[in-house]
Amino acid sequence: MEALTIRELLEAVHGRLLGDFEDLDKTVFKVETDSRTISEGALFLPLTGERFDGHAYINQALEAGAAGCFTQRERESYLPGKFYIKVDSTHKALRDLAVWYKSRFDVPVVAITGSVGKTTTKDMVAAVLSEKFNVLKTEGNFNNDIGLPLTLLRLSREHQIAVLELGINHPGEMDYLSAIAQPDVVCVTNIGDAHIENFGSREVTLREKLSILNHAVPGCTAILNGDDELLARVRDVVDSKWTGSILYVGRGMGLDYHAGELESDWRSQTSCEVITPMGSCHMDIPALGEHMIYPTLMAAAVGEKFGMTLEEITAGVHNFAPTKMRMNILPRGDDITILDDSYNANPQSMRAAIEVLDGYTGEYKVAVLGDMFELGAMAPMLHAGVGQFLGRSHVDCLVAVGELAKDIYDAAISSEVPECYHFDTKERAMLTLHDLIRPGTTILVKASRGMEFEVITDYLKTITGEA
Repeated sequence: MEALTIRELLEAVHGRLLGDFEDLDKTVFKVETDSRTISEGALFLPLTGERFDGHAYINQALEAGAAGCFTQRERESYLPGKFYIKVDSTHKALRDLAVWYKSRFDVPVVAITGSVGKTTTKDMVAAVLSEKFNVLKTEGNFNNDIGLPLTLLRLSREHQIAVLELGINHPGEMDYLSAIAQPDVVCVTNIGDAHIENFGSREVTLREKLSILNHAVPGCTAILNGDDELLARVRDVVDSKWTGSILYVGRGMGLDYHAGELESDWRSQTSCEVITPMGSCHMDIPALGEHMIYPTLMAAAVGEKFGMTLEEITAGVHNFAPTKMRMNILPRGDDITILDDSYNANPQSMRAAIEVLDGYTGEYKVAVLGDMFELGAMAPMLHAGVGQFLGRSHVDCLVAVGELAKDIYDAAISSEVPECYHFDTKERAMLTLHDLIRPGTTILVKASRGMEFEVITDYLKTITGEA
C-alpha cells in the first residue's frame, strides 16, 4: 500500500479522531487485521463477528508496533503517540477505505468468479497478463469481503492491471464484492453445485454469480463458459440496460474462443489448438485435465482484450503455475506421484480431478476422497454420484474419509471399483495408505477445505520420500 495520512484515512471512512493525537499528516503504509502479525507503523483494523471481537486486541497490536487503529467504540484510555479513528463499523470502514484507495489508481480490474476453477483461472489470467503488464492478483483465499479489500489495498503506482478472484457462499455477497471491485472485465467459469445448500438451486447460483456485473464499469466485457448450459443463455437474457459485451469460450466451434485437437501426455501438460478472433496457435498448458482449456481460453480472451499478441499469450500460458494444493503434481521416488488437489472440493471439481487421475500414467491409481460440504439435502446424492463416476474410470482403489464420504464409498462398491475403504478419520486412513503405496502408484488427494486434507498430502510425502 502506498502511504496514507491520517487526514486521508478520516476522509475515506468518514471517521472521527479520538484521544489527544493531533498529527493528521502522520502516515501508514499497511492495513492489518491480525494483531499477531503487526508490521511497524501499520494501521490495525479490528474486525468483529459472532464469536470474536478484534477490539480486544487493540492494545496488543499498538504495543506490537501499529501506528494506530480503527475502532467502533470509544476507549477507556488511549496509548500515547497512537491514533484512534472512530468508525460506525470496522467492516464497512475496510470496504470504504478500499474503494476510496482504488479510486486513486487508473488500473483496470479483471474479476473472476464461478462455482469451480476460480483460482486456476485467476492464476492463468495473471500469468498471461504478466507477459506484458505489472499485475496485482489475489493471493491465497483472499477472495471474500475481507480479502478483496485487503488485496486492493496492495495496489501501487507500479501496477497496470488487477486480477481479482471473487468468491461467495451466500446470496447478496456478490453484489457487495462487485461494488468494491468495479470490474472492467468479468470472467465466469461455470455454474455448479458448490454452496448449493445456501443458494438452493443452480438457477439461483447463476443469478448471484451474474450480480458481479451489477457494478461493472460501462462497456465491461463478460467472458463466459459457453459449454455451461446456464451461462450459454446469458447473452439472450442479459438486462437490455447493460452496455457491455459478451464473449463465449469452450469446445464449441461457434464460440468466440474455442479449443480443438486436445491432447495430453498425462504426466505434466495438456495441449490444444486455440482459435481466437485474431487467429489460432498451438498451446502447451503445464497442467493436466480437459478442464484446463477453460482458464486457458479465458486468459486468451483477456489477453487479446488488452492488446496482447498470440505469441505473448502462449508464453504466458507456458509460465502458468497453479496455487498450492490446486492439482499440484508431486513426483516422488519409485515412480510414485501425488496429485495434491486438497484445497477444496465440490461435485464438478471431484469429477475433473478423477479424470486427471484416470488418465495419468501409473500402474496403480488411488483416489483419497473426503467430504464435500455445503451441499445440503443433495449431499447424499451428489456424493454417491462421485462414487458412480469412479466406477466408470480406471481407478484401482478408493480411500474415502469422513461421514459424507460414506456415500462415495457405498456407490463405488456398487459400481465395482476394485478396492474400497472407508474411514471416519484421516489418521485411520493414513495407516492404510502406508500399506497401499507401492512403486508405480499415483495418488489423488481431494476434499473440502474443512477436511484439512493437506495433512494427508504431507503424510504421503514422508512415506514416499521427499523428491
